[in-house]
Amino acid sequence: MTQPKKKTIPNRKTKTNLSENLRERVLDDAQTLKLPLSAEILDVALSRAEQEGLSHLNFLELILGEPAARNRQRAVERRIREAKFRNHRRLDDFDWKFNAPAIDRTQIEQLATGEFLRRHENLVMVGQSGVGKSHLIQALGRRYCELGYRVHYTTSADLLDDLRKSLAEQTLPRRIRYWSRFDLVIIDEFGFDRIERSECPQAANLFYKVIDARSGQRSTALATNIDFEAWGEYLGDPPLAMAFLDRIVDGAILLKIRGKSYRAHRAKKPPAVKTDAA
Repeated sequence: MTQPKKKTIPNRKTKTNLSENLRERVLDDAQTLKLPLSAEILDVALSRAEQEGLSHLNFLELILGEPAARNRQRAVERRIREAKFRNHRRLDDFDWKFNAPAIDRTQIEQLATGEFLRRHENLVMVGQSGVGKSHLIQALGRRYCELGYRVHYTTSADLLDDLRKSLAEQTLPRRIRYWSRFDLVIIDEFGFDRIERSECPQAANLFYKVIDARSGQRSTALATNIDFEAWGEYLGDPPLAMAFLDRIVDGAILLKIRGKSYRAHRAKKPPAVKTDAA
């Protein structure tokens, strides 16, 4: 009569060796795939999974969640750095009360969702100097970086200087392509560059090339203290100004801020009087 085979029960040492080999293989696989999984993170996750009886999905989230969050944060910081904002402005820092009748907070917070960027629409802020346009437009740009969009901030004077140099170096087409690749280009202080424009007769045409290359493909945000009816005089070429307006304003979100100047308000404040201690 044939005797039944005895089941081979692996001893604890064999199980430990198998677990260690599997652990090393997982770490090697993670390195091959360039996944940010360290031995320490894996061991902590394995221990917690065993203690809490975690599901497979919860275990995966445990080992991948924190490294992924760090990578996302580094990517946000890189996009903010590459956007070249002049100031570290945030919407949370904005004084909503000062110009409350002129600035609709709900509208700004809706813009902060970035929905208009998905539709490739433009944003134009018009208002006198000091009402908070630069703060708002940079704070919105920072928020878009956090949402994953590639943003580039510039003033119109700096943009004109960049285009003028590329024109002289015969690299203008390549530079236009550079300005066309961002999800959002913010052009601040449009109207403050009279000296730069006076030194560059092609200024209006250069501005138009950038806006035309982006039109319908990417979004552009413009902050200016010049009303639309004065753009022809400002650009020095009324027909081109109309074409420029058509490209950037048609279908754009327009914010006209008729408020008080923060800077003028601060300048009127008397200095604090120091009193000697008794």
